[in-house]
Formats: sequence, C-alpha cells, structure tokens
Amino acid sequence: MAKKATKKEEIVNEPAAEELVTIIDDTELEELDKKLGIEEAPAAEEKFAKSGKKSKKHIEEVKAEDERQARKVETKVAPEKKAGPKPKTRTRLERRGKNYRKAAEKIEKGKAYSLKEAVELALATCPANFDTTLEAHLRLGVDPRQADQNIRGTVNLPSGSGKTVRVAVFAPLDTVKIAKAAGADIAEDEGFLKQLDKEQINFDVLITTPGYMPKLGKYARLLGPKGLMPNPKAGTVANDVEKAVKELKGGKIEYRVDKQAVIHVGLGKTSFGTDKLLANVNAFLDSLKSQKPASIKGAFVKSFYLTTTMGPSILVENTLG
Repeated sequence: MAKKATKKEEIVNEPAAEELVTIIDDTELEELDKKLGIEEAPAAEEKFAKSGKKSKKHIEEVKAEDERQARKVETKVAPEKKAGPKPKTRTRLERRGKNYRKAAEKIEKGKAYSLKEAVELALATCPANFDTTLEAHLRLGVDPRQADQNIRGTVNLPSGSGKTVRVAVFAPLDTVKIAKAAGADIAEDEGFLKQLDKEQINFDVLITTPGYMPKLGKYARLLGPKGLMPNPKAGTVANDVEKAVKELKGGKIEYRVDKQAVIHVGLGKTSFGTDKLLANVNAFLDSLKSQKPASIKGAFVKSFYLTTTMGPSILVENTLG
C-alpha cells in the first residue's frame, strides 16, 4: 500500500515550487518580488523640524561639513619649503646716507662732551648744504600729567632764533597802531575775526590783550591744534603789546614738554657760529632750570643731546641734575 504524501512534499513537488527555487537561484530579489506580486512598500517620508538642529537646512549643513572635513583629511599635506638664509639686519647707522655716516665717525660713542665741545662738534658734523638749525633734545624726569610738572616756558635768545616770525595782533584800535609801529605783520580790531571765520591763518604767533581774549573763545578749535591760541604763560596775552611784539621779533621762543617728557627746541642757525650759539644754549638752560618743580624726585634732566638738522646727535654733560 503506497504511503500518503505529506503536505510539505506536495508543495515541493508542485511545478510552481520548482520554478520558484530556480528563480531564487538565478535572479535578483527584486524580480522575485515582482513575480509573486509583492509590491515594495513606499519609503516613509522623512520629517524635519521648522528650525533648530532637526531642521532640513541644519542637517544638510552638518552633512556638508562632514564631507568637507573628510576631504580635508584625504588631501595630502604639501611638503614644507625649506627656509632660506636669514636676511642680514643692518644697524640704524648703516641705513643712513654716506655723508651722515662720515660725520658720525667724528663722534665718540657713549662719550659725554662739554657744552662748548658739543656745539663745536655739532657744527663740524653738519652734513647738510644749507643753513640748518641747532637743536636741543632733553629728556626730563617729570610726569607731564601732573599740573605742576607740565613744563612750559619762554626764553629770549640773545643772538635771536634766525627765523622770520609773522606776528599778528588782535587788540583795540589804539593798541593796533602801537603794534604796527613795533613791527607786527598783522594788527587789526574786529576785522581780524572775519579772517578767522574764513579760516585764513597768515601768521605764526597771535598776540592779544586780556580784554579781547574772550572774543577768541569760539575759535579755540581752529587755533588750539595749531598752537596759535594766545596764552599768558607764553607771553601772548599781554597788556604791553608793544613789548610782546618786539620780543617775538627779536628771538623769543617758547618751549614745552611733550607727553613723553621730552623737550625739543631750536636754538639758532649754524651760520651764527660757536659763540652766539653757545650764548643761546646757556640762556635756554638757565630758563629751563628756573622751571624745575619743587615736587620732583630724582634727576630733573635725565639726558641732554645737541644736533643739527639732518646731523648726528651728540651727548652733552648734564649739569642741571
């Protein structure tokens, strides 16, 4: 009696089953799905937030950044170029002109010369071919931020400054006539203010009287930055206008300390000669010594140099302390 076939054997023996086995062996999975009528379920749409880290824009930016970093890692680093020889740095003296270097050879480095020797050496080491100015540069031991240590003064140079100074006077009519007779280049009353309204400045020094000083208040922004605002300390606000004009024309100069506690001042032309320049320097030093504040501690003058325009500097013995 024949044994009854099981359900499993019936399925295997069916032609469709044999065909199915053949299809699985020879075709891709997608073709099998089509033959059996199995449709692929549609992919679920990815949901994004409107803003924040889960927004579409942020996710795309993160992916782009990851790709950029990956490319950066893959990129081969360029081989470093070997550095060439280090350029030779020239000294300040070597960068100067030929005439300057030749003049500087006459000065002994680090030596402090006497005042007379320094003046003579300054004249001998002047490389310029025009009438230059003898300049003094002093570094003071003061604090310019303190009112009593903000050094400012004037001095009448006995040999003159060698400069042509254009003096303007703003004063009453009776004083204007006296100023013109004393040698003022410009001397006017109210008409002078019209020039300032047009910002016309044709003078180097402005003198006025105490009574007329308030009228110049609105021109402070025009005159102040140029150093032309009259000041009692500079002798440009005076009742005796005639005397002030003559002093300025005769060689009166103003000096003041800057923010770095240094004074720069011109003391005459090299054409004056040693004796006249020496007299001017001594007059300036006497005036500066009288300006020494009582509150200062330590040395008043830390260093003192003389030089000519475009010439090398010369260290001078410090006698002011």
